[in-house]
Amino acid sequence: MLVGDSIFDNGAYVPGKPCVGDQLASALAGGGGKATLLASDGAVVAGVAVQLGRLPPDATHLVVSVGGNDALHHAGILDRKIENSAQLFGELAAIHAEFRSAYARMLDAVLAHGKPTAVCTIYDSNFESPKKELADVALSVFDDAILRCASERGVAVIDLRRIFRDRKDYANSIEPSDIGGEKMVQAILGVVRSHDFTGRQTVLYP
Repeated sequence: MLVGDSIFDNGAYVPGKPCVGDQLASALAGGGGKATLLASDGAVVAGVAVQLGRLPPDATHLVVSVGGNDALHHAGILDRKIENSAQLFGELAAIHAEFRSAYARMLDAVLAHGKPTAVCTIYDSNFESPKKELADVALSVFDDAILRCASERGVAVIDLRRIFRDRKDYANSIEPSDIGGEKMVQAILGVVRSHDFTGRQTVLYP
């Protein structure tokens, strides 16, 4: 089950090419498996609860990638004039606390279904410099919250920052291309096939 936002539901950004859901379904078909796309373009952390309501009874694994749109809601901080560093760090601390709390509630709701679960970090942006460098530092605030929530619960983590390393991995400044999608699919398959979900141990997969 692919849960989350347009990182999985990227069909609108790869016209004429397979979206992540189709790529995963194709990869699983040979072994008799299947993939279900619950993720929705534009979804935020709070919207995952609606997606879980559509969880089919034959679900075996849940892979969650969400949080990028929550970060986008705070994008204005990149252009705002700040009086001093204490003000900036204070805002980032508040954003981190709010997102971490929301992500923890979401992840607990996912785990309540009792299925083997993996979550994804938010990958770096594909903006031009210097906006890219600023955005990537800001995104680290959200990724820190994701890693903390996952490690506190013994959940496997797919680090998309290690996967999306090339311009061709992106369809635009923030969405995955079919090339990036295929990389994600291979990472997902690797985790589903090799991770010991019974051990409740957090492993960071590149």
